[in-house]
Amino acid sequence: MKVDPGAARPGRPQLPPPRGCLSGAVVSWLRTGQGPLPTREEAQREDPYGADLQLALYVLYELHYQGFDHVDDDHEWAPELLAVRRYLEEAFLRALRADVPALGAQEALAGLLTEPAADDGNSVSHYLKRDGRLWQLREYAALRSLYHLKEADPHAWVLPRLRGRAKAGMAAIEFDEFGAGRPEDIHAQLFADLMADLALETAYGHYLDLAPAETLAVVNLMSLLGLHRSLRGALVGHFATIEVTSSPGARRLAEAMRRTGAGPAAERFYDEHVEADAVHEQVVRREVVDGLLRDEPGLDADVGFGIAATGLLECRLAGCLLAAWRAGRSALAAPLPVVRTRTPVRSAR
Repeated sequence: MKVDPGAARPGRPQLPPPRGCLSGAVVSWLRTGQGPLPTREEAQREDPYGADLQLALYVLYELHYQGFDHVDDDHEWAPELLAVRRYLEEAFLRALRADVPALGAQEALAGLLTEPAADDGNSVSHYLKRDGRLWQLREYAALRSLYHLKEADPHAWVLPRLRGRAKAGMAAIEFDEFGAGRPEDIHAQLFADLMADLALETAYGHYLDLAPAETLAVVNLMSLLGLHRSLRGALVGHFATIEVTSSPGARRLAEAMRRTGAGPAAERFYDEHVEADAVHEQVVRREVVDGLLRDEPGLDADVGFGIAATGLLECRLAGCLLAAWRAGRSALAAPLPVVRTRTPVRSAR
């Protein structure tokens, strides 16, 4: 029996408040199943990195994940919405291609493998390790929840598009990300446990309304690359960026969690990534990237694009967070409720 499309389904996120004409039209259509939707011309006029376009794209992508309460599951493949998604993706992808350098895979990877000797002033993990306060760690976790509560999902879409070494290597890493057969060890669950330690709501998508456009763009990039077979090389580049850079950053964030007394689950999430991603980095370079390019050498520039685009959007997010925190203000649309300050455990200096 078909589920009533208008029925409430507990656990699903609510549709967010719009942030402009594009997201307003998309949200209104999802609520009513009718009404005007954005045209290609309207999408092209908006800031491709702006909150309105990024929220509209985020909402459309979420139809392929958990969906929304009171939204018909069949809307995932509604032709009208797929056309709008294409218009928004065209604008976003055009901006990314214009704003990142043209690099081959090995050149782009070489830049990731060089860990800076000291903080250059633009690293969130360095800042949080050295100076971060508990309220800033809570904000960081709230924003990153939009990413980490679906962390491995968009990468899994590339599996049927790979073969041989690349497929086997990718599947091995994803197996770890999904808990190696243990639901309590799924990395998304470990992040939810971290959020509970920080007195945050753990519901999927809970902090969407508070997230700046820079956060939405980081999450949208995963979905953009994962949903298009033509962008499989770029998705592998994105995946490589995450795995290669994760271990050093996770070590700093684990120290920040210990210094502020965030809690054992908060520490565990990043400690787990220090160890696991040090191994994953070798697999992704030697098996996934090298295996893909041995099979399809024509995707070399696409892998480089995925790496460069990921770096660009992460830098934009870092700039947004650090500018707010250094000014002593929240990086969210509204500050989180205050919780009782924990007693710091030790200094990470």
